[in-house]
This record gives sequence, structure tokens and C-alpha cells, in this order.
Amino acid sequence: MSNKLASHKENGRFSAQRKTAAVLRLLRGEDLDLLSREYKVTAAKLSQWRDAFLTTGQAGLQPNRSEEGEAQIEKLQAKVGELTMDKDLLEHKIEHLEGDLSLPVGRSKP
Repeated sequence: MSNKLASHKENGRFSAQRKTAAVLRLLRGEDLDLLSREYKVTAAKLSQWRDAFLTTGQAGLQPNRSEEGEAQIEKLQAKVGELTMDKDLLEHKIEHLEGDLSLPVGRSKP
């Protein structure tokens, strides 16, 4: 094993950085068998790394649930503000109408 590869391999395992480098080379079109020999891993193992990389990458492009949650929170906060304004306006109208009503002072007629 070359010193370059040995420095990135510990206890028979490659670092995530080294796996990423291999996968990127595969994705750029380098030959699977040649990379397999260079990294001293099976072609199946390199394919596994590639598939895991692509799956994880795809997940990273999915909308983040926290982003969806934030959008929902903003929408709900706007609705609460709208309902609060409606309530305040209705209370003001009620006060105004109650102020204009004059109740008769005295006895009611039979």
C-alpha cells in the first residue's frame, strides 16, 4: 500500500474524506476497476460508497423539516395577528354601539 493511501486508512477503514474523494472520482467517470485496485478495495465496496454518498446527498436536498415548520409557524402567527385585529375591531364597534344606546330612564309603559 502506498504511503499516500496508508495515511488515510486506519484499522482497515477509510476516512470519510478519502471515501468521498474516491466516490467523486467515480462520479467524474474514472474506471471502477482501476480505482478499486488503487484503493485496494473491492469494486462492490466502491459502489457501496457511491450509493451511500448519492443517497445521503439526495436527503440533503430534501426540504428540511425545520424549514417547513418555520414556514408553518410564520403562517400561523400571521393568522393570529389577523384574528387579534378582527377581535379588537369588534370590541371597538360593540363599545361604540353600546354608548349610542340610551336606555329609558323611568317606568316602562304597560
